[in-house]
Amino acid sequence: MILIFSDNNDRTTIEVIRWLASMNKNFILVNDDEFFEIHLREKRFFLQSQKNSFFLDDIKSVWHRRGGLYFNRLSYSNDSINIYMNETQHWLEDYVLKTLETKKHINKQSNSHVNKLLVLEYAQKAGLDVPEYFLADNTDEVLLNTTITKSITGNVILDSLSDNQDGIMYTTIIEEADKEGFFTSFFQEKIEKDFEIRTFYFEGECFSMAIFSQNDEQTKTDFRKYNNEKPNRNIRYKLPGEMEIKIHELMKMLDLNCGSLDFIKSGNLYYFLEVNPVGQFANVAHHCNYPLFKKIADYL
Repeated sequence: MILIFSDNNDRTTIEVIRWLASMNKNFILVNDDEFFEIHLREKRFFLQSQKNSFFLDDIKSVWHRRGGLYFNRLSYSNDSINIYMNETQHWLEDYVLKTLETKKHINKQSNSHVNKLLVLEYAQKAGLDVPEYFLADNTDEVLLNTTITKSITGNVILDSLSDNQDGIMYTTIIEEADKEGFFTSFFQEKIEKDFEIRTFYFEGECFSMAIFSQNDEQTKTDFRKYNNEKPNRNIRYKLPGEMEIKIHELMKMLDLNCGSLDFIKSGNLYYFLEVNPVGQFANVAHHCNYPLFKKIADYL
């Protein structure tokens, strides 16, 4: 049995599931709004939610796309008993999660969110070029027009409670100093790019796409500011062999066998920006005709 963790209506997950269905493979899809209880049946761990149920030892492979395995905890009215109950359930949950990670897997719930600062340090150790970066809580030493700021975490989605609209924190060029201090933020050297590269890494292989975002003022600084009227040109791209070796070293350091990596090509250099273990790669598959969905289905 194949176990898949994902968000509701994630298009990448849907494409892989289509392949699994065509291959007549049994799978369980767990969405991020499900909560499981742990039971014992026939001396075996049995997990059950309102939508799904399965024996732990029936799972042969796991794809941690997004979301994860979340639990409901049982409780009694007696607080003294609940202290013991909570501790016991914690260790049962820990056992289930760690057991799933011993299965054949694509990424793990335990390291699905990486620390950007550590990633950049590891990237340098792997021999990748990284733009100069620093943290600051003011702009006193920020060089205007040659420095960018971006989220210190992954992609940040801002929820608006007033009008039901979401927002994204984009990469931004610092054009003027701020007179006041602010919360610790991430700053990085602005690299003049020839084009950007999105690389999907899977089990030692790299599948890359060049994104010509610099030809459009709207996407020049951050290609995620998509211009639907005039989309960026995206083509299949082959990184130099030594680059792919360094990427493999970085992913081994991070204990990841799957992820999306972003680079900037500038002259003869490739600058590493970040890696997202759960990043979208459907665009890489579609624009470049890579059989990524089938590769994942075959692996599972």
